[in-house]
Amino acid sequence: MKRTMLFICSLITVTLFSQEKQTESVWRINFLNPGIEYEMPTGNKSTLSVGLGIGYSGSYPHSSASDVDTGLVYAINPFVDIQYKWFYNFDKRKIKGLNTTTNSGNFVSVRVLTRGKTLFGDDVVTDKLDFAVGPTWGIQRKHGKNFHMLFDMGPIYYFDVDGGHGFFPLMLQLNLGFDL
Repeated sequence: MKRTMLFICSLITVTLFSQEKQTESVWRINFLNPGIEYEMPTGNKSTLSVGLGIGYSGSYPHSSASDVDTGLVYAINPFVDIQYKWFYNFDKRKIKGLNTTTNSGNFVSVRVLTRGKTLFGDDVVTDKLDFAVGPTWGIQRKHGKNFHMLFDMGPIYYFDVDGGHGFFPLMLQLNLGFDL
């Protein structure tokens, strides 16, 4: 039994340490929603991304201002955006000769978005903080020397410190910027 356990542990160790590192650490500056982001590897095909900035956001149903009838409710808020990403197509991209640097690939993730007090806009989102949590599917690509593009989407559950909450069927994110 001891030999079997030793063999299994050795096999797992050799397998883990012999795999090619596929994810990379990268700093980014995003200009569509101005901010800075750091993406760090947490595994062979997974990363943790943390972004800080000030950006455009729509309103959640519980927070829309009742006297606004423009059809488009928006706000500019400070935000913290955290995503744990699992990349699933690095090997396929490498076989096709496509770029995988700075984590260029397709992913599924768990995303947590925190927004602060509305700076300006036609929506009073909150006087304090609100949060959104949910799974996403997305793609991110590096084009040229250091241009970065990320798109992801997924359903979210949102809540705020005042007790407002609900489910929103589709949250979209588009980031354009530069890898440093």
